[in-house]
Parts: sequence; structure tokens; C-alpha cells
Amino acid sequence: MSTDRAAAERLGPPAGVEITGAPVPGQERVLTDGAVAFVSELARRFGPEVTALLERRAARQAEIDAGRLPDFLAETRSVRESEWTVAPIPRDLLDRRVEITGPPDRKMIINALNSGANVFMADFEDSLSPTWANVVGGQANLADAVRRTITLESGGKSYRLEERTAVLLVRPRGWHLTEKHWRIDGSPVAGAFVDFGLYLYHNHAELARRGTGPYFYLPKLEGHLEARLWNSVFAYAEQRLGLAHGTIKCTVLIETILAAFEMDEILYALKDHVVGLNCGRWDYIFSYIKKFGRRPDRVLPDRQSLTMTAHFLRAYSQLLVQTCHRRGAFAMGGMAAQIPIKGDERANAEALAKVRADKEREAGDGHDGTWVAHPGLVPVAREVFDRLMPHANNLALKRAPLNVTAADLLAVPPGAITEAGLRNNIAVGIRYLAAWLGGNGCVPIFNLMEDAATAEISRAQVWQWVRHGRALADGRGVTLALVEALIGEELARLEREVGAGAYAAGHYARAAELFRALTADEQFETFLTLTAYREID
Repeated sequence: MSTDRAAAERLGPPAGVEITGAPVPGQERVLTDGAVAFVSELARRFGPEVTALLERRAARQAEIDAGRLPDFLAETRSVRESEWTVAPIPRDLLDRRVEITGPPDRKMIINALNSGANVFMADFEDSLSPTWANVVGGQANLADAVRRTITLESGGKSYRLEERTAVLLVRPRGWHLTEKHWRIDGSPVAGAFVDFGLYLYHNHAELARRGTGPYFYLPKLEGHLEARLWNSVFAYAEQRLGLAHGTIKCTVLIETILAAFEMDEILYALKDHVVGLNCGRWDYIFSYIKKFGRRPDRVLPDRQSLTMTAHFLRAYSQLLVQTCHRRGAFAMGGMAAQIPIKGDERANAEALAKVRADKEREAGDGHDGTWVAHPGLVPVAREVFDRLMPHANNLALKRAPLNVTAADLLAVPPGAITEAGLRNNIAVGIRYLAAWLGGNGCVPIFNLMEDAATAEISRAQVWQWVRHGRALADGRGVTLALVEALIGEELARLEREVGAGAYAAGHYARAAELFRALTADEQFETFLTLTAYREID
């Protein structure tokens, strides 16, 4: 430990900083005085800009509600039309053909790092219910993983890291999520500063010693100004910790409709730190519904019909590949939500076939890698990319340029709204929210791995269908009364399925109340996690 850092550890928390979370095992290693000071410094310095950017989001939403559709920015045309590339990519990130994601749970970390994937993204965002125990415990788990001391004894089994493991990336929370247990002058700090700052502070030196680095995924950005803020945070953190400029590397998830119009600009804003963009497809669909929720001409059909072959999604993924490769950055494919199905050979074969077809499309389009949610899918994705991408990545692959227009990105896909689709949205929304309230943010439901993004689609579609009085394929209108009736049926089904005791202990009734309230509210809640966060410790 350097002299400066040792001194910082003896100073105690800065004035005005209050941490109120209940004690968590391992917190003495995570919430050290130096780490608390570093995170608080980031929050003080950059917090006002986070607030301003969130206010800008609200203003942009008001413009869209008033009829102004997004388009490529005239003021940044020179960035799109000039020639430049991002900084060189670290050696251990040159092959990312299969990435697995999941929360920083101890068992998950070990299994994911051992899964045979090239990269494991430890997620403090969509697949984590951000209880204080999960946030602090997750940081302790990652510190052990970086040092390769992480082990677990559970269910009569021993878990430990193998000799060869995936490269570790961390996804902090988006700018919109606060950490209520960490306050400065009475106000909660952005959860992003907690997740990013604690991981970087505790692990940058050990990562360097092991020949890797502090690598991150950045979620939910709505444009290049939000990317520019992250770049400022990175540059300041590097200077503050004595790291060479450009040590921190990131991949940005393009998972909002507005960010799709600013891919070049986002790469340019982060060009010393960024290594790629990722097609965050589920959040992207949610963003489309959310941004255009008040427009009757932008209503989407059943979630099950919103595959990556839909024109608006295919245009977005192809534009991402073209943009990234022009700039020397990786174009990462999206998540396969399917999971292996035990005890049903036919259903399992159908699920694997869907994954295989999805990955063949991505590899064929030139993506440099893809995401899976379950270790059992790593071999399927790897076989496809090994076969269709014989080199470490597709950066050298030259394709004919595409002309993707605003109309392509905004095109409304055809399709029906069905009772089955409505029921599925209600069931997924309630089941996911119940698990989230219980501290679990990554949940298998109906043989798909659901996280906050897919739950967001479910509740957003129901809100939109009710708001615009859409009709089901059988002619019935989607009304609040119908939704409430189906909620009641889903609760009865759940009680029969899990039993009265597990039902009473499982947060299902409260989850249904939240889902009903979100659907009935005239104002669309920007993120269901903002509402649900008030319910957890």
C-alpha cells in the first residue's frame, strides 16, 4: 500500500458522509476509510452533472411526447463523417466471442469464471436486486475473485476457481439509480459511483499485477453527453489513483433508442477508454416502448414477436456493427435469454436451436462476440462463433456500407396483441418483482432467464396497451379491468403452484400491487426499479 493510500485509510470518513446500511459480512474489507473517501469524492465532484443529465432526459422525453422524433444529430455531423479510431484494445480483451453475465453472487462468480466463456460480466445493475447486503457483499466477492481466493462450500459441494478463467468485467448501476444507504449532506449518491469506485479502488493494483485491468460495462446511456461524463470520471479516477491515462477500459451497452442515434459520438466521447459497443436488446425494446409510450402510432405487439429479425432491431444491430468496426471497436451481440430445460428433451432441443440461430445471425452479421445467461449455453455460442469467426474477432472484416436511416430505427414491427401475450407479461412482471423484492434480481421464469430489462418490457407493454385502448386479437379491449382480473388469476395460479406457505412468504401479493399501480398510473414510471427500490433494505 502506498504512503498516500495508507494515510487515507487512517483519516476516517469525510465530513457530511453517512453510511446507514446494516452490517454486512466482509464490509470491513470493502468500506475502508480510503475507499469511502474515494467514492464520496467522485460523488461530490460529478454528482451535480448526473443530476443535470437526468433533468435533460426528462426534457427530451417531454419533446418526444410533444411529437419530436429522434434523429441523427446535426451538430455532431463532423464526428460521424471524419476518420478516427478508438485507442488500442488490451490483449486480454481481443477475443470476446462468448460472454456470460450474472450478479456478483459468490456461486455465480465462480461458475461463470469457470464456464469456458471468454468474459464474465459481474452485474450490479439489471440482474442484481441492490439490497445493501448484495451491493457490499458483491464487492467483497469480486475482491476475492480478483485475488483468486474465492471459494464456496454449499449443498455438499466445493466451489473454487479453475486454472483458466474468464476475463472479469463489472457493470455498475446506471446513472438513474441511487444508493440510499450512502448519503452526502443528506442526499443519496448515484449507485454508479459506489459500484465503480469501490471496485476500482480495491482492485486496480491487483488486476495490473495479474496482467489485466479494470474493465467495465456502462449501462443505460441515452447519448454522448452521458458518455462524456463517464469519460471525465475515468480520467479523474486514473489521475487520483496514479494510473496511466487509458488504463480503465469500458464497453458501452447501446440499450436505449436515443443512444442508437449517437453511436459514433459515444465512441468518440470515450475514445481513450472504450473498446466496444454492445446490443443490449431487451433494454432497447423497453426504451422504445418507454420513449414512445404516449404515441398511438408506436405501439409494439407481443414481446414474443419482437425478435432480432424485426426490421427496427435488425437495423440497429447492423448499424452497431458498421459503426464499431469503422472505429476499431468491438461490436458485441446481445443476450440469449433461453436456459437449458431439464427433463424435457424436445423443449430443450428447441431452446438450443433458438440460441444457435440467434448466434449464427450475429456471427454472420459480423459481431465480435455474444452474450449468454447460463453456463450451459456457452458451448452452443462458442461452436457458432468458432465456426463462423475463425479469428479472434471481426475487426478486420470489411463489409459493404449500409445506409441505416432514422426511419429504419423507428419502424414499428407488425404483429398481434394476444391474450397469451398479455397474460405472459403479467405473469413475468409479478414473478420477477416478487423475486426482486426478496433480494434476487436474476430469475428463471418459463424457461427464460429474466432480469429487470425483460420485466420492464412486460410492464411497459401492459401500460401502453391499456393507455391506448388496444384490442386483443380476439377483439376484446385491453382495459385496466381486464388487467386486474388477469392479475387475480395469476396470483391464484401462483398460490396453487408454490403452496400457501411459500406464497405468503414470497412477496407475490406486494409485487402484484406494484404491478397494478404501475399499470394504472397516468404517468409512466421511468424504471420500475425506482419504485421497487423503496421496498428493499
